[in-house]
Amino acid sequence: MIATGLDILLNKSMHFQNRKIGLIVNQSSVTPEMNYSWNALKKRGLEVKMIFSPEHGLFATEQDQIAVNYQPDLCCDVVSLYGDSAESLLPDKALLDNLDLILFDIQDVGSRYYTYVNTLALFMEAVSGMDIEIMVLDRPNPLGGTIVEGPLLDPAYSSFVGIFPVPVRHGLTAGELALLYRDFKKLDLNLSIMKMEGWQRSMLFPETALPWIPPSPNMPTFTTAEVYPGMCLFEGINASEGRGTTTPFQLSGAPFIKPDDLSIRCREYGLEGILFRPVWFKPTFHKFSGEFIGGIWLQVTDHSRFRSFATGVAMTAALHELYPEKLQFLNGVYEFNDTIPAFDLLAGSSSIRRSILNGCDTRLLLESWKSDEAEFLRFKPDFHLYA
Repeated sequence: MIATGLDILLNKSMHFQNRKIGLIVNQSSVTPEMNYSWNALKKRGLEVKMIFSPEHGLFATEQDQIAVNYQPDLCCDVVSLYGDSAESLLPDKALLDNLDLILFDIQDVGSRYYTYVNTLALFMEAVSGMDIEIMVLDRPNPLGGTIVEGPLLDPAYSSFVGIFPVPVRHGLTAGELALLYRDFKKLDLNLSIMKMEGWQRSMLFPETALPWIPPSPNMPTFTTAEVYPGMCLFEGINASEGRGTTTPFQLSGAPFIKPDDLSIRCREYGLEGILFRPVWFKPTFHKFSGEFIGGIWLQVTDHSRFRSFATGVAMTAALHELYPEKLQFLNGVYEFNDTIPAFDLLAGSSSIRRSILNGCDTRLLLESWKSDEAEFLRFKPDFHLYA
C-alpha cells in the first residue's frame, strides 16, 4: 500500500502544531479514508489559515480556461489562482504575510501541459527570498517514473502549459519537479518534500491501489491520463479532443473526418501498443457541440510500448495528409497567450507544426525528439527521490 505525502505528514502532525499553514490543493487532496486534507489537518489540531485553489477550482467545477470566481464556504478563506488574467496565476503577496508554511497536495498526471504543477512552480517563484517554507506532499506520477517522451521545452515558448524544462511526459513526481525547478531557476527557497512510502518508479497508477479521484473535469480515469500527453495537442487544432463526451482525449474527431480512412492511415505509421477504432460521436459541449462527427477512439493495448505524444503527433500529421484544406492550427488566446499558436505552446516549439505543414515524412518526425529524450534522461536521475 502506498502512503502519500499527506498520509506521512498527518502521522507527524505534532511537528507542525505551531505553523501558520496555507494549502495549494483541490479535491484530489484526500486521505485513504476520503477525508479532505483541510479537514484532516484541522482534526489533528493544525491551523489552516488559507487555501489556494488552481485552475478548475477547489472542486474542479470549471472547464478549461474558465476563470474561477466562485469558491465554497469552508473553514478558512479560499483564494483562486486562476482568474481572468495571467496576473491571477500569482498569489497576492499581502495574503502571504500571516503564513510560514505552504503545503502543495494535488494529484498530477505526468504531463508538462497539466497546469497544477505549473501553479506550484509560479508559487515557488513568488515566495523566493521570503521566509516561507514550501512543502510538497508527494503523490504518484500516474504514468510511472521511467518512460519519458517528447521534445524539451524551447524557453521562447514558455507559458502556463509549459514552464518546466522537461519533455512532455517527464516521469517525475510533483516533489521531484519542484526540486528540478528550484535548481533550474536558482530560487532562494526553503523547499521540502514529504516523500511517499511504498511507491516505485515502475508503478503505473493502477498498481498503487490508490483510488483515482478525477483531478480535473476532463480527467475521469487513469486511461485518460495515459493518452493525454499526446491528445492534448488537439486543443491546438480544429478537431475535438473529446471534451463534451464521457471519454475525453480517448475520443477525438471533427465533421470533416472519415473515421475508416483516418484509422487506416494512423495504423500505417507502425505505432505500438495502441489501436485506432473508427467511431462517430456527438459532443454535448465544447467543439462541435451537438454535431454528429467522425473520429477515433484510442485503445491502449500495451502500457510499456505505447507512446502517447507520438500518437498525438501522428494523428495530427494524418489529418493534414488526408484533409490538408480542412485541418487548421488554431490562433487566438490560449492560456493567457495570444501571440503563439496553442499547438506550439503545447509542443514546446513551432518545429512539429511546421514539419507537418511542410509535408515531412511522419515516421522521421516521430524520431525527431529522441535526442531531447536522451539529454533529459542523463540528468533526470539527479532529482529522483524514489528507486
